[in-house]
Amino acid sequence: MTNPIAPPIENLTLEDIRHGLAADTILLIDVREPDEFAKAHIPGSILVPLSAFDVKKIPNPGPRRLVLSCRSGRRSLTAAAIAFDQGLPISAHYAGGILDWIAAGQSINSDS
Repeated sequence: MTNPIAPPIENLTLEDIRHGLAADTILLIDVREPDEFAKAHIPGSILVPLSAFDVKKIPNPGPRRLVLSCRSGRRSLTAAAIAFDQGLPISAHYAGGILDWIAAGQSINSDS
């Protein structure tokens, strides 16, 4: 028996994320840890930390596309592989992550 192969992950840009959030066509899942999320996160994103990643913790996106995000685009790829293994193929991530978002001067939310 062969293992299924995960689909390729699309690298979304800042503009893709901005447009998707504004149009409510994406549900942005931040996979950083709670302390990182509390310091700064993209408005509208929800936290599902990679350290305890479970697709059951992702709310129903409805018609929106699930998109993963992290600090710089590495953990989101790991989360995509985990999601696939758990039966939920997620086909896109924010390649630049929160670092790109902040560097572009976009607004952030924080819990502090």
